[in-house]
Amino acid sequence: MCDKQSSLARIRRFRDIRSVDNAILHELEKRLGPLHARQRLGIEQDHEAQVFGQGLLIFNLENASPVPAIIEGALKLSGLYWRARKNAERVTVRRNEMSFASLPAPFDGYTILHISDMHVDMSEAAMEHVCKLVIGMQYDACVLTGDYRGKTFGPFLAALEGVARVRAHLKSPIYGVLGNHDTIQMVPAMEAMGIRMLLNECEVIARGNERLYLAGVDDAHFYRVDNIEKAASQIPNDAFSILLSHTPEIYRQAAHADFDLMLCGHTHGGQLCLPGSIPIKLEAVLPRRMGAGPWQHHRMLGYTSVGAGSSVVPVRLNCPPEITLHCLRGG
Repeated sequence: MCDKQSSLARIRRFRDIRSVDNAILHELEKRLGPLHARQRLGIEQDHEAQVFGQGLLIFNLENASPVPAIIEGALKLSGLYWRARKNAERVTVRRNEMSFASLPAPFDGYTILHISDMHVDMSEAAMEHVCKLVIGMQYDACVLTGDYRGKTFGPFLAALEGVARVRAHLKSPIYGVLGNHDTIQMVPAMEAMGIRMLLNECEVIARGNERLYLAGVDDAHFYRVDNIEKAASQIPNDAFSILLSHTPEIYRQAAHADFDLMLCGHTHGGQLCLPGSIPIKLEAVLPRRMGAGPWQHHRMLGYTSVGAGSSVVPVRLNCPPEITLHCLRGG
């Protein structure tokens, strides 16, 4: 309880205001260097609530203010609204086993808990369910692939407090990347919680004399500040490597950078799907087969989480929210 209270106290130092707090700016410049910090902050302030013309999509549905009312109205008219609300709370645990000929022997059986798209301030009941699910769960590392905040702009204190509540139930080490809903101003507080944020960076995980390289890129979907070359620059040739990205849309670049595995989210699997989990719409530019679950591009394996939370409206149909346990196996 004391650790949780101290985390929340640290978070409250990073209250959101439209102009960037000098303390946050100082922390970010120390952490990332002045260029990356100011570039990301400037792009956010120019474009964070933009509906048309920014990012990989011409039209950003989640930034359009009438959309939540339209979705809720349509679901209520169809009689599916309350069922969809309940579905959004019922987070499931999916298990995904993958084989790699190049996996170092000491990492055979290495298990990663993958949580994506929490949108914690929009999906509080779902987050409570996540906290219950992870109690006693066995895994070697936890990865968070972005979208911690409900909206794409505005205050972020509630999102940080929600992340802190979930984080209190997770085991270290924990690694994360930012999504298109997240401001970079959240980074100092999240790292104060013990979440290692990877912003076009790489972390080395050692077992005996063997190494696994875990890289992460900044948001590639809306802010387009990803830099795979920088993230991969410290990875030796033929080393086993994993890329964390909020969106799977950079799958081509990741495969050609010789990553063995890519873990991502963003799509919500469509969130509102036809029977058979067929998405009505994916807010992403990629083949539909990559919109949810396991996939492969060239020799790189990938997994797109449908997310633990919900976007725009806390509803789901034929697409249950999930957290995922990935088990890595030698080929």
